[in-house]
Amino acid sequence: MSNAYSKDLERWMPRLIAVWRASRGRGDGPETRLTPQEVKEVGAGVRQLSLGLTRERQLAGARYMDDPRLLGAYLLFYWPVSYAQARQVLGELPNRPRQVLDLGSGPGPVAFAAMDAGASEVTAADRSKAALNLARALATEAGEALATREWDPTKKAAALPEGQFDLITMGHVLNELYGTGEGATAPRAALLEAALAKVKRGGSLLVMEPALRETSRGLLHVRDAMVERGYAVRAPCMYRGACPALLKETDWCHAERPWPMPRVVEELARAASLHKEALKMSYLVLAPKGEGWPELTPGRLFRIVSEPLEGKGRRRYIGCGPEGRVGLAMQEKHRTERNERFLKLNRGDVISVTETEPKGDGLALDDRTEVRVVAPAGKGVPPPPPPSKEDAPSSPGTPGPGAPS
Repeated sequence: MSNAYSKDLERWMPRLIAVWRASRGRGDGPETRLTPQEVKEVGAGVRQLSLGLTRERQLAGARYMDDPRLLGAYLLFYWPVSYAQARQVLGELPNRPRQVLDLGSGPGPVAFAAMDAGASEVTAADRSKAALNLARALATEAGEALATREWDPTKKAAALPEGQFDLITMGHVLNELYGTGEGATAPRAALLEAALAKVKRGGSLLVMEPALRETSRGLLHVRDAMVERGYAVRAPCMYRGACPALLKETDWCHAERPWPMPRVVEELARAASLHKEALKMSYLVLAPKGEGWPELTPGRLFRIVSEPLEGKGRRRYIGCGPEGRVGLAMQEKHRTERNERFLKLNRGDVISVTETEPKGDGLALDDRTEVRVVAPAGKGVPPPPPPSKEDAPSSPGTPGPGAPS
């Protein structure tokens, strides 16, 4: 997480604490940190949320945000995490959104992340009145304008809020809808299709999910359903076919970003016995119907979709690009100035490589290889450069280079 994003989040922390205290009828305590008793109290709620949303997932789809204790735990722990995740993914959008709709907003972490990323009109929509009340209180605390709407996707024929938007976001929502297993894919894809009908041309639908194996694979199944229906993926995928990570039950795909954890989040993680050294999430950015896949900068491109896989005297990653999902490996003895960046890659980086050799189930890099990072994690892959004057097609009636005059 960049320093700019971290500073933005640090400004939110005292606001979150103030709104939480006000919601609980408390006015005491230091403004920018929790008391030891508050850490213990909120930490217990954080642990209950974590267990209920990650293990047996008995809270998935439940109205846990209507429980004041769990909503408070969400506000002080999961709100900063979701905000930080959203700021990372928003950095990959091709355009800065102005009008944003955040579906399943809760108390608004993704909505305010979009606002801090430059959005001027943001609407938060959720079925929990208590969560929307906190979102409005946060907007007042921050001196921002935030529209709110009630929206319950569990009700039949639940209408989406009116309007057309540059960006619609769904942060950690889709995995809690329509049950589990293969039967959930079709209704989830139908919801995304309805949302995309409200996205302006050039805009995006951003879906962000937990990095668990089950939820990540569920998102990949929805991704494939949307691709089959003719929708293009803006990020993170460069491969246009069925997701190769679904071929093996043990595989899934998620993002991971380092971040300087706010002190309050660190204290609550410790109290809840959670380990949260990095931001982990799965995400998908879709384009409206009729818009093609992004044009990519030239080169043989791969997004790094694994942590470094150490071996004796070598470095290996899993890469996924226009040609699919492959292993990329290089012996340290082949290190040169042109390829040494390969030894220090992060999950999510997009690289271009040259001069590789097929080996085993992947590609081997050697001392002839050049490795270049074309997009660091959290940044969009740049489009091809505009054609130079020499490459540009000639105007009608104007002789081109080498043409007889």
